[in-house]
Amino acid sequence: MKLDLLAFGVHPDDVELSCGGLLLKEKLNGKKTGIIDLTEGELGTRGTAATRRLEAAAAAKILGVDIRENLQMADGFFSNDEAHQRKIIQSVRKYQPEIVLCNATADRHPDHGRSAKLVSDACFLSGLMKIETTDNNENQAAWRPKYVLHYIQDRFIMPNFVIDISNEFEQKLEAIKAYYTQFHQSGENGPTTYISTPDFFESVIYRHKWFGKMIGVKYAEGFLSDKMIGLENLDALIKQNT
Repeated sequence: MKLDLLAFGVHPDDVELSCGGLLLKEKLNGKKTGIIDLTEGELGTRGTAATRRLEAAAAAKILGVDIRENLQMADGFFSNDEAHQRKIIQSVRKYQPEIVLCNATADRHPDHGRSAKLVSDACFLSGLMKIETTDNNENQAAWRPKYVLHYIQDRFIMPNFVIDISNEFEQKLEAIKAYYTQFHQSGENGPTTYISTPDFFESVIYRHKWFGKMIGVKYAEGFLSDKMIGLENLDALIKQNT
């Protein structure tokens, strides 16, 4: 299956927190979308790999993605080396996305920045014909996405551009809340972590409001691109509410 957008997240819930609204918007626009998690988040203080799998499946259903897979890399200990790059290359060639989304290049969690470089490097290498990979014992054709976009998750980073997700925001929140072991739940007694406090969830909402304010909408998601973003014409800049 060829996808239009393929989002990589180093941990299950990264994609939901950062670019779930864009996936929802593009799905409603008739695009094919998918998520590939690099790890099972097995080092997380709350929950287990098993509960994360259930949560990820529930979130994927809410987002309406066409595929969701997990590459089962070691949480906290994967590297940007040939073995791990080849796993990404196989996925990129399998689904041939036009656009890849992945973690920010710098963030509070060291896995995020490391995975961003891993995915970005692998997307470039995926376009080299002399790198041979197979899927189900069949040779894969080289494929390089047109863009690799980095979503903004936690650290304060000024985006290169933002996308209006006002209509999709409530559904995005429902996808985030599918990770019931990770985030604050009224009356629950699990260990307190950085992301399990009510303040963290409020900060997620405020960040999307802040990005939205930049373009005069209620909620937006922010992205970074190493490649220049081009417009076909100036009509793409015109918004009725600006």
